[in-house]
Amino acid sequence: MFSLGQPPFFTRLRDARRVLIAGAGGGFDVYAGLPLALALRSAGKEVHLANLSFADLYGLSLDVWLEQDVAAVGPETDFRGEYFPERALAEWLDLHGMPSTVYALSRTGVAPLRAAYRALIGHLGGVDAVVLVDGGTDILMRGDEHGLGTPEEDMASLGAVGGLDEVPERLVACLGFGVDAYHGVNHSLVLENLAALDRDGAYLGAFSLPRDSREGALYLDAVAHAQRATPTHPSIVNGSVAAAVRGEFGDVRFTDRTRDSELFVNPLMALYFCVDAVGLARRNLYLDRLEKTELTRQISSVVAEFRDELPRQRPPRAFPH
Repeated sequence: MFSLGQPPFFTRLRDARRVLIAGAGGGFDVYAGLPLALALRSAGKEVHLANLSFADLYGLSLDVWLEQDVAAVGPETDFRGEYFPERALAEWLDLHGMPSTVYALSRTGVAPLRAAYRALIGHLGGVDAVVLVDGGTDILMRGDEHGLGTPEEDMASLGAVGGLDEVPERLVACLGFGVDAYHGVNHSLVLENLAALDRDGAYLGAFSLPRDSREGALYLDAVAHAQRATPTHPSIVNGSVAAAVRGEFGDVRFTDRTRDSELFVNPLMALYFCVDAVGLARRNLYLDRLEKTELTRQISSVVAEFRDELPRQRPPRAFPH
């Protein structure tokens, strides 16, 4: 039973002792899970962080690899280049005296990514819950919308975790409503999809990330640290969410990467929208076709083929007010 006094997302995790929170879409997505991790740790749970990585993992030394496609990244991990969100987060965690390992998962198709998750879960001694976090909401697209955003990594993660039947709780949390408009996502259709999930019993409601909470304050500090650690490629998603958490509004400028576009930072970006991962996977119209994919580019091909077969796409809809 859910109650008004506790978001259903946390009710579902109430009995979990060990939780894995993983960035679904790569990049800095794991940062969207940091406030959840902090809240769950405060509740006495053992929480681990992972991320589907866009970094050059093949340049890492052999001793950081737990298994194929799973690397344990710490604050001192050597790497090539300037872009490594997982290490930036590990450094920040270490600065704050928290467990500082962030697990990096290789960008692959569904089959090897699920194997990587199983290897990581085995390394952790089992988990009671996996929470996929998405910076944005394009993981909620079912496939027939006019625009899907950037589905490849999100769908690899959803397909991989959706098939982990041995894990009792599998959830999805999205932070950054509206940021995917840049990639063609229509957010009226996002709300329509959430309504359909609600009818299925798979929608777990929404709650905000307050600026004056411990979790909100630490999230803002972590995002600022990441921007300093990756000055040439800061996260637009988390930068937008952080601006929303601070109460900023409209076309907020925090990086030159957005100089050719107009942002609409607003309070909805600071809301978590949460759903049941299995229910979300069931609603997706093409996820079953991805089961045997080995590479990310295979996912792209399958999605394109599926889209070509659609008799029609759901057209974008404007908010009525």
